[in-house]
Amino acid sequence: MSTHDELRAIALAEFASGGYLGTSLQRIAEVAGVSKSSVLYHYASKEALLEAGLRPAIDSFTAILARMETTVMTVDGRAAFIADFVDCLLSFRLEIHIFINQSRALIDIPIADEATAIIERIATYFMAQEFTLEDKMRFGVALGGAAYTLASRLGPEETEEPVEELRVALISIMSELLDPVPVRPLDLAE
Repeated sequence: MSTHDELRAIALAEFASGGYLGTSLQRIAEVAGVSKSSVLYHYASKEALLEAGLRPAIDSFTAILARMETTVMTVDGRAAFIADFVDCLLSFRLEIHIFINQSRALIDIPIADEATAIIERIATYFMAQEFTLEDKMRFGVALGGAAYTLASRLGPEETEEPVEELRVALISIMSELLDPVPVRPLDLAE
């Protein structure tokens, strides 16, 4: 791993554990075993480090969204979307953790604004579909719940579950949530 990549990985881990606002370039340099000027040689600022750390996740979610927006949401299309979404969540757990848990601290940072725009595009897509309100709510709960659940399970005291086990569980649960369940009408006479 190059120094550039190592600094990016260390910064992500530090931002996830200490918070973006609570992590200094000096701290990143200390963990990396280099000088602060060496960090600044590779990255012009802490914001540039955050950008480099979050960019791969942003690009992956953007690609998933582009595919979703250009395909009809059939049963197979929904299954493919769920698998892609879960795979992306699992590949970018630290990045998701940072964004979900620190979104207020990241206001007006361009890369965070980009992440927010992706979430808004996903919501807009589902709200524009001819789904029932219940179906729209299901998508919100399934997508947001999966992301939040993974983001909240990153504490150092957590035992890491095998990724494949998490993947199977998330795909299964999200698929069940998104499979329309008939609702019995409320009988007001009872």
